[in-house]
Amino acid sequence: MQDALIVLVHGAGIGAVFALIGMSFNVVFNSSGILNFAQGNMLVLGGLFAFLVLPSSPGIGPWFVFLPASALLMAALLAVQGYLTLLPLRSSVEQHSWLITTLAASVIIGAVLLIFQGTAQQTVRSPFPSFWFLGTRVPAPYALSLLLALVWFGLLRWFHTRALTGLAISAIAQDLDAARAAGIRVHRLQILAFAISGLIVGSAGFVAAPVIAIANDSGVSYVLHGFVAAVIGGLGSDLGALVGGLLVGMISMYAAYTYGGEFQDAVSLALLVAVLMGRPEGLFGRPAARRV
Repeated sequence: MQDALIVLVHGAGIGAVFALIGMSFNVVFNSSGILNFAQGNMLVLGGLFAFLVLPSSPGIGPWFVFLPASALLMAALLAVQGYLTLLPLRSSVEQHSWLITTLAASVIIGAVLLIFQGTAQQTVRSPFPSFWFLGTRVPAPYALSLLLALVWFGLLRWFHTRALTGLAISAIAQDLDAARAAGIRVHRLQILAFAISGLIVGSAGFVAAPVIAIANDSGVSYVLHGFVAAVIGGLGSDLGALVGGLLVGMISMYAAYTYGGEFQDAVSLALLVAVLMGRPEGLFGRPAARRV
């Protein structure tokens, strides 16, 4: 029973990080049809920012000051990346140069991390103490990551249904050509979507820094799990990303706890295949009509 609680609690915590990456995928995908495969390394950069600015024994005050700074920094970086990614595209769904661009951005970030910090994995201490839940010790960053995932889910839901800018991005998701014909500044809103995704992964990387791997090669694993979470939940669905992230986190944690960490990626991919064989649009996705 105790082992099951450990897997459940820790799996939900790391699954919240996967869910946040999945939501950041959705923000960009809904506005442009692009899957930004640099999101994993952007998450790592958020964690690295926490390592650089927080002291060895951080206080709660500096933590709250630097959290929005991390989010804004990643938002700026992703806005620049979004501009460069969209630059050669007449319409973001007509060509697939974005695939090379986003993968190149991921490789470049990993190479820069390798040059400046080598292969060492950095560690960050949390200013918040661990606590006990049903007899299981829970590191605070896991609980904070879950809380952050719920907060971002609520904010994105409000943004896409209440805010005029969010409604415009939703219109782009439904019909890009019609949105452009209606006078919506599509390119500008797509860059804004990249920036919003940066806010998500920047805050996620900072909050989860004590429990994620901050290394040059760790972004690949995070983007993989985040992508699996988004696809399992249904691309474009933030509720799907939230549920999919928690599901992937718990199952991959069970695999790591039972068989070893090297089986986490394989189990996540197996789960992806199993879901797509039964429901190709994902758990919360909708079948899409296609012109032929």
